[in-house]
Amino acid sequence: MYYFSLMVMYNKIFKRLVDIFISLIFILVIGPFLLIVALLIKLDSQGPVFFLQRRVGLNGREFSIYKFRTMTNEERKTVGEVYKDNAEVTRVGRVLRRLKIDELPQVLNVFLGDMSVVGPRPALPSLYENNPAARERLEVRPGMTGLAQVNGNIYLSWDERLEFDVKYVRECSFALDCKIVARTILVVFMGEEKFLRR
Repeated sequence: MYYFSLMVMYNKIFKRLVDIFISLIFILVIGPFLLIVALLIKLDSQGPVFFLQRRVGLNGREFSIYKFRTMTNEERKTVGEVYKDNAEVTRVGRVLRRLKIDELPQVLNVFLGDMSVVGPRPALPSLYENNPAARERLEVRPGMTGLAQVNGNIYLSWDERLEFDVKYVRECSFALDCKIVARTILVVFMGEEKFLRR
């Protein structure tokens, strides 16, 4: 009971304060870099700099997630298409995806309180239809990175990712968050296949 109370306090108070601090510092430090990326996107292809998509967050509340646009017709993208060698992916988009830079604008979602630095990745509303088991992942804010992302995410099925997400919700702690952030840095530089649990 005491451990559960500490976990609730961490999720509702301390973790949110850490998210605000990290996201604010992140925006200030890499702001110029994000502006350069935005310029490259505009020079490379026609269309908006950002791609907005509805996702489900804490307690089932929907919000718009920010990403750098990586396709010529981003709104046609469906679940799983991000992992394919799609002909509509722009030249700049391929680099952004490979280095996970297309996800960086989500730091704005973290600052606004839609997301956290660490948590289950925010899913599309359709993925919760007729899937009550997935509701447990909505007990915490979705994250820019999560337990599934550092365990070979793109090679996992939805059910396997859900298992990692539920595990995170039940074991959420500052130590686990630090471990996930550290592993995320390694995943970016080494590739997700290196961390696939076989």
